[in-house]
Formats: sequence, C-alpha cells, structure tokens
Amino acid sequence: MNQRLAHVTLLVRNYNEAIAFYTNVLGFTLASDLDMGGGKRWVVVAPPSAAGCSLLLAEAKTDEEKRGVGHQGAGRVWLFLHTDDFWRDFPVLQSRGLHFLETPRSEVYGHVAVFEDLYGNKWDLLEPLAG
Repeated sequence: MNQRLAHVTLLVRNYNEAIAFYTNVLGFTLASDLDMGGGKRWVVVAPPSAAGCSLLLAEAKTDEEKRGVGHQGAGRVWLFLHTDDFWRDFPVLQSRGLHFLETPRSEVYGHVAVFEDLYGNKWDLLEPLAG
C-alpha cells in the first residue's frame, strides 16, 4: 500500500488574511485557491520545497468552528515546520513579524523555537539533528 498524509485542515477566520500570513510571513506558496461556490474555497498552502504535507485552509463558518480557530492544538505545539538551516530562517521570519514565544534553544533532537501563527496556534520551527 502506498500512502502519504497530504493535507492537514487548519481552521482560519478569513481566507484572504490567512493566505497573506502564510505566504508573506512564513514564505509558503499558494498551491491552490479554487472557488467551490457558496463562499467556500479550496485553499492549500505549503512550504516552497514541500514534498510532504500541506495546509488546507478552512474558513470557519459555524459557531463551533469559530471557537476552534487558534485552538486546534489545545494550547500545545501541534504543527512542526522543519528547516535545513534554523539560524538562517529564524532571523528572516522574525524580520517578517513572526511572533516567537521563546528564544531559540538546542535540544537533543535539534534546534527549535516555538512561534504562534496569526490565530495563536503554536508551532515549532525546527532543524532536526541528523540521525
């Protein structure tokens, strides 16, 4: 069986503000933005060299979905953005206004710093150590 994880749905407040954040601040590419009618869109963003998973942005419509915006990880880091050069990317992302919650640190698994996206979801910027 040949399978892979393709997309993770991320609840957002507004398609356009989310696209702007993920493309302008994180430097992701807009892989798809298709009008599906009725105010619904198929919006996919991904890191520019992504061979793996991408984000499917879903504009929250119901009250329950709106409450979930920014809380999908229940306050924990739940998305991990890998880089091949942490010390190159960290200052670039800071200069674009990305809000880091801590100073960078080195762990047994790699160089890492936690940041928040525009809705408060927590992410790791992580350069994994080889091996």
